Amino acid sequence: MSHPRTPRRSTIPVAGLLAVVTALTGVAGCDKSNDSSAPPAVAPTADFGGTDLAWIEITIAMDEQVEPLLALVPKQSRDAKVQALAQQVQAFTGTELTRLRALHDEAGLPAQNPHEGMPMPGVVSTDTVRKASTLSGPAFDKLVREQIVAHLKQGQSLAGSEEKAGTDQRTRALASDVIHTRTVALESL
Repeated sequence: MSHPRTPRRSTIPVAGLLAVVTALTGVAGCDKSNDSSAPPAVAPTADFGGTDLAWIEITIAMDEQVEPLLALVPKQSRDAKVQALAQQVQAFTGTELTRLRALHDEAGLPAQNPHEGMPMPGVVSTDTVRKASTLSGPAFDKLVREQIVAHLKQGQSLAGSEEKAGTDQRTRALASDVIHTRTVALESL
């Protein structure tokens, strides 16, 4: 479980993040250009392209940051549909994270994820989790549902970019699985 951190501000527009990273042929990081203390990335294997690397890191950050919100649902939700949705998302998120972390390690990406805490659509912020922890009942359910839907839609969008522009077949296959799980979850709503 990741610890709450203060989100870093990104100077890269969200819509162009994967395109920028791909154009730079590597993971440039989010607003780390002046951070000389960041350890250099280990050279990735030849199969991983810039889109693959960016997608792996972004998806890990998104999945890790939704987990604390999902953990609140059993105690604070009164809506059976929200509870079922949270369980469904929690199940496939755990599976994805296992696969993503294996790809992350194989690609030689740095331990510190430059996308962690980055404010962007679909990422559940620590402030949102704090707010949710003070709510219960319908107000909690509404917030959680909105956050999960945004998370699922952004995950689909980013996975679609990986599926089209990625070069590593295993990463593209995982992106295809991500699209499928999110489509099923959204259709259940």
